[in-house]
Amino acid sequence: MEMLKVENLSKVYGKGDTTVKALDDVSFSVTKGQFVAIIGPSGSGKSTLLHLLGGVDRPSSGSVLVDQTNMYELNETQLAVFRRRQIGLIYQFYNLIPILTVEENMTLPILLDGHKVEAERLNEMVSRLGLEERLHHLPNQLSGGQQQRVSIGRALVSNPAIMLADEPTGNLDSKNSKEIIDLLKYFNRSLKQTLIVITHDERIALQADRIITIEDGTIASDEVTGR
Repeated sequence: MEMLKVENLSKVYGKGDTTVKALDDVSFSVTKGQFVAIIGPSGSGKSTLLHLLGGVDRPSSGSVLVDQTNMYELNETQLAVFRRRQIGLIYQFYNLIPILTVEENMTLPILLDGHKVEAERLNEMVSRLGLEERLHHLPNQLSGGQQQRVSIGRALVSNPAIMLADEPTGNLDSKNSKEIIDLLKYFNRSLKQTLIVITHDERIALQADRIITIEDGTIASDEVTGR
């Protein structure tokens, strides 16, 4: 089943002599439960691509279909709701709300939707993330690895169609990096959670089912790893 379909996606900044084409006619699709790593040098367009896949920015042209919904046919309000429900975003610097506890940060997407938190799912997630003793702590009372675990929980708690991770280990030491990737792989395999990771780390990329290389705003290669 096709969970993500990207067609002729382009993003242009500026006009005339100052025009910069950050992304140039990119097309690919991702099936449900696939783990895809997107790599490329700085300035290649990978972060632009992630922002477009996540509904954070709008393309100059092209389309992004997530679970058969064309995100950029939605208005801003519809897109905000769709993004909250169907796209789990994990950033390098966690992006937790400092005045909210671990539990409040994790359940925020569900509460914003006006829905009731499923206690069983939350407890299972907390246990798998190793955060049982930290639920009432604030972000500044946590280590970097623990904060990233919270952001993973927040991204997954609403069972999104896809999970997007932008350099999820870029701010962590090697031990915590391994633990975070192991957790992402666990949810990818056990929940059949479609996972797309932007990374500079070749060791992470080689653990994916597939590696897409972006150079100068285009796809330079798209290879199955045989994992």
